[in-house]
Amino acid sequence: MTTTDVRPRSRFADWLLEDAGEHHSQIQGPMAKKPPKEHQHSWWKVMCLTGVDYFSTLGYQPGIAALAAGVLSPLATIVLVALTLLGALPVYRRVARESHDGGGSIAMFAKFLPNWWGKIFILVLLGFAATDFTITMTLSAADGAAHIVENPYMPGWLQDQNMTITLVLLALLAAVFLKGFSEAISIAVTLVGVYLALNLVVAGVGIAKVLQAPHLVTDWSHLLTAKHGNIFAMIGVALLVFPKLALGLSGFETGVAVMPQIKGSPADTKEYPRTRIIGTRKLLTTAALIMSGFLIVTSFITTILIPEKEFEEGGQANGRALAYLAHEYLGNAFGTVYDVSTIAILWFAGASAMAGLLNLVPRYLPRFGMAPEWARQIRPLVLVFALIAFGITWYFDASVDAQGAAYATGVLVLITSAAMAVTISAWRKQQYTRVLGFGLVSLIFVYTTIDNIIEKPAGLHLAILFVVATLVVSFASRIRRAFELRAVEVIFDEKACAMIDQLAERGEIRIVTHDITDGRSPEEYAEKEADQRRESHIPESEPILFLEVIVKDPSEFSTTLHVTEVDVDEYHILTVEAAAVPNCIASILIAIRDRTGECPHVYFEWTEGNPLTNLMRFMFFGEGEVAPVTREILRRAIPRRSQRPHVHVDS
Repeated sequence: MTTTDVRPRSRFADWLLEDAGEHHSQIQGPMAKKPPKEHQHSWWKVMCLTGVDYFSTLGYQPGIAALAAGVLSPLATIVLVALTLLGALPVYRRVARESHDGGGSIAMFAKFLPNWWGKIFILVLLGFAATDFTITMTLSAADGAAHIVENPYMPGWLQDQNMTITLVLLALLAAVFLKGFSEAISIAVTLVGVYLALNLVVAGVGIAKVLQAPHLVTDWSHLLTAKHGNIFAMIGVALLVFPKLALGLSGFETGVAVMPQIKGSPADTKEYPRTRIIGTRKLLTTAALIMSGFLIVTSFITTILIPEKEFEEGGQANGRALAYLAHEYLGNAFGTVYDVSTIAILWFAGASAMAGLLNLVPRYLPRFGMAPEWARQIRPLVLVFALIAFGITWYFDASVDAQGAAYATGVLVLITSAAMAVTISAWRKQQYTRVLGFGLVSLIFVYTTIDNIIEKPAGLHLAILFVVATLVVSFASRIRRAFELRAVEVIFDEKACAMIDQLAERGEIRIVTHDITDGRSPEEYAEKEADQRRESHIPESEPILFLEVIVKDPSEFSTTLHVTEVDVDEYHILTVEAAAVPNCIASILIAIRDRTGECPHVYFEWTEGNPLTNLMRFMFFGEGEVAPVTREILRRAIPRRSQRPHVHVDS
């Protein structure tokens, strides 16, 4: 769009910023690269991609449930399953219908909440999403390390090396994404298929062992009665305890994020891809049913068969309850196969989380101007996320239990926001019965989130750190990028094109900026023209063209400018809606130059008021110190003065 002097980059920079073809900007136009053709798959294959996150929680969920609920673990798990099937699943089935481009619940809020408050709210949600996905990587890698060091065939020197092994797993994950991640779904199908088959074997053997020793169930029921009295007390305690099991809700946000990977029908439209939506709903429902069945069975057999002390930190079942049963009842050979499968899927769960981050960050932050343009590229983001994951691992000393609170906080906030988003959607569509249903689910998740935060505030502390970091980096980037052109494309209507071409044929193109007040009157334009001709010494014989910019949403960053021409008596006016006045004017001037080959002249009046106040008005409201900011934007965009449009300010 502009003529600039491009500084040559090093080979490393070329490699780092190379478009890997696996992600593209959501912004269409000259600023965006043409998206590659997506490789789409059947819904059940894509389910495996999100399943590496969801199903992998079986590696640590039974142990966490036993620590949190003790002998009540099976009952608390049943409550969790009920909330999954009757709460989270209906919510995300609706999210799939209303956000079918993979944006999830965050994209729904982006539609509901325009302007700065909406952007800030989305940034806060992105902070919690970053907490969820980053802790998914670190927690899964830490649990994979626990399975490695606890395996009886591992050499002794690996003992107590959880930190080192976790960092190695995270580094390997980053290396995969730096190389490329095009075969993710094929790998996920294999890993999920093997892992679920092995878990089915372990669950079956566990049930058989329980049936062979009915006294274990009797002892468990007696212990329940001794600790909690009657069934109503047990249910009440289970309802209070189940928020601690919130890790079992992981995976739903990832499930809707992978929607673009699901194969649709040629008859589907972009506005409503019916086949893809149906496939996503099948994905969510099937995954939820599979996981619910495994959670109920595994929480029961692990509570019955594993001594309580083994679940505690340092115990052999800590973070690996099903692996404990695999070794105990099927031998170390099978147990090692189970460990390898668990380690692989836990490691790949980190890959699913990394893919989620690579979907969210380029979708929002660069579009809001709240990240550099390189944030659209995969490799720089992978390095940034890997460094953050290393820091989180070091902070928590690679402990699965220590990271559980932060993970649950991120998961619950995202699910709560999704429930609230679909409630708002139902209200807007006057579906009041569904408003009541989704509203009740929202209240339950709000309670669950608050209870989790009160119980383990460390999770909120880390999430707040992510949110604050997201806000600080975002606004720092927005300020740094404030002087960019910010126009995706400049489109002139037929009348505007004809007027610009006519002025170019007559000689100089002179444009006078004008603020719309109460309306357009000939007297107002006559006064403006007279003032500019007198102050800027524009000859009477030279025609002028007025330019009016209407700021619609100053929180937006990159926008397409649709310039139209209107006439008020003999006065000709170009009018356009934009996010910021100076950036818009600069982009239009350059577009006129590129169209006609002539550098246009633009005329301003000085802005009254404090310059610092006016600069802040520009930063946040798109107005303010227009003339000097327009010139600075042009100077940065076009280093060669001879190719730069001319800026005039009256005295």
